[in-house]
Amino acid sequence: MLNFSFENQTRIHFGEGQISTVASEIPAGAKVLVIYGGGSIKNNGVYDQVVNALKDHAWFEFSGIEPNPNYDTLMKAQALIKQHDIDYLLAVGGGSVVDGSKFIAAAALYNGDDPWDIITDQQKVEAALPIGVVLTLPATGSETNIGSVVTRDGHKLPFMSPAVRPQFAVLDPAVTLSLSDRQISNGVVDAFIHIMEQYLTFDVKGKVQDRFAEGLLQTLIEEGPKALLAESKNDLEVRANIMWSATMALNGLIGAGVPQDWSTHMIGHELTGTYGIDHARTLAIVLPAVMKVRRDAKRTKLLQYAQRVWHIKEGSEDQQIDQAIKMTEAFFQTMGMPIRLPDVELTASDIDTLMAKLESHGMVALGEKQEVTLPVSRQILEQAL
Repeated sequence: MLNFSFENQTRIHFGEGQISTVASEIPAGAKVLVIYGGGSIKNNGVYDQVVNALKDHAWFEFSGIEPNPNYDTLMKAQALIKQHDIDYLLAVGGGSVVDGSKFIAAAALYNGDDPWDIITDQQKVEAALPIGVVLTLPATGSETNIGSVVTRDGHKLPFMSPAVRPQFAVLDPAVTLSLSDRQISNGVVDAFIHIMEQYLTFDVKGKVQDRFAEGLLQTLIEEGPKALLAESKNDLEVRANIMWSATMALNGLIGAGVPQDWSTHMIGHELTGTYGIDHARTLAIVLPAVMKVRRDAKRTKLLQYAQRVWHIKEGSEDQQIDQAIKMTEAFFQTMGMPIRLPDVELTASDIDTLMAKLESHGMVALGEKQEVTLPVSRQILEQAL
């Protein structure tokens, strides 16, 4: 196992009716900016619960955060922050709203010329406004981690800072009952691949991390499809297990002390930034191709994945790995996901564009050993055809 330091100070309130805890989590004298997306929270009761929780607070609101939050939109919040002397942010939504709120929080206290430098130049975030979260779509794990991804002019790029880790997060599975099938599928697959990025690398005898990861993968395989079936889609236990799995997938626990990949995400970001394809759908296309192109480097963990997660014990090692990849693809398809570039109307002619984007963003040595060079990324995209 690799050396590591682990810390996660986000306080979690999990369960039905827990939005009321916002009242006691945010300091009484704070001036709060409630940040949300397109307004669906006003149709599913979440907005009303937040308003009730904030009845004794001074608060304002900022809406319109897009999927894959846009820099120009996020910067519009800065005027409200200055106008009302905002000192606390409450993100109400899914990963995009939380990611966007993290950038807003960092930009509000940034002393440089252009807050975009936080991302492009990886400027250290010295301070940020405190953030709380009411999660409505389990997927990214952003509610308890230090990462954020922001899009500007077709460039989808990440930044990380402990300063933007949310102070608390409310996870109420009941609020997910209003999600569309596409949102459910995106969330389950996004969480699944977050786990795979930290699990499917090489063996460092991190047995605890591996067993945690395998349990989470199996939970998503078991519960994900149930959330799409008429007879079980309103089962709160199903939703609770999906929600907690998505948070546990990327709160730092399973990634502590083990190597991590993230090449699937970096390649997927270019698909989203260039063509506007849902983040999770890009991952479902790229991961199987990564598993095939990188199977020799990942052989030990692929075999472990086949045997422990999919319970494949028959056949040669190569046959078990082949079957595990096929079963992964079948799971994604069961969740309504594309698994090839043509499934999203892309062809071989689009690969050069994607390669140019990877190169321009410095994504030239990806993966757990930085062996995913530009030629290897091209092989991955070609394998995805």
